[in-house]
Amino acid sequence: MKLYYSPGACSLSPHIALREAGLSFDLVLASTKTKKLQDGSDFYAINSKGSVPVLELDNGERLTEGPAIVQYIADLAPASNLAPAAGSMARYRLQEWLNYITSELHKGFSPLFNPATPEDYKPVARAALMARFTWVNAQLEGKQYLMGDQFTVADAYLFVVSNWGQYVGVDVSGFEHLVAFRARVAARPAVQEAMKAEGLLK
Repeated sequence: MKLYYSPGACSLSPHIALREAGLSFDLVLASTKTKKLQDGSDFYAINSKGSVPVLELDNGERLTEGPAIVQYIADLAPASNLAPAAGSMARYRLQEWLNYITSELHKGFSPLFNPATPEDYKPVARAALMARFTWVNAQLEGKQYLMGDQFTVADAYLFVVSNWGQYVGVDVSGFEHLVAFRARVAARPAVQEAMKAEGLLK
């Protein structure tokens, strides 16, 4: 398998999942700015949406969209317990979290990373994100991870997205449960390996 990624982008979430699952894969760097691969070839030829992540399977098929990719990875390695069994209520709870993170948090950061966003809109985007992180922080009270004591692919996704705040003025340091959660996730060996591989940790 091949994972097309950009350092620290949302592709870090399936990267962590692949390492947590103990699966073998190759990393392929794709620039989200130039839409080129390292060899100079056109990334749009790999994904016509021009975005990471892309998981290329051994048969050449390609899967896009982080929440779909991480569930696929989890199902390839059920013993890793990265996702509850398909069809179970717990699996729908996981999907509930993945949908919330992708639509309310991940998308909420988009205006702050977009150079075309008017400056006077940015405080509105930051306030919306802070309100959502306030809610997430409350959900983490008394829990190790989003689903309880078991680390899942949703935790990797939340960890990655909540890291972006430091670059765009969204300060989550006051959310004690989220801060403790982030420290727990950051300490996991697979997370450390993924971040080192992407040049995010020395």
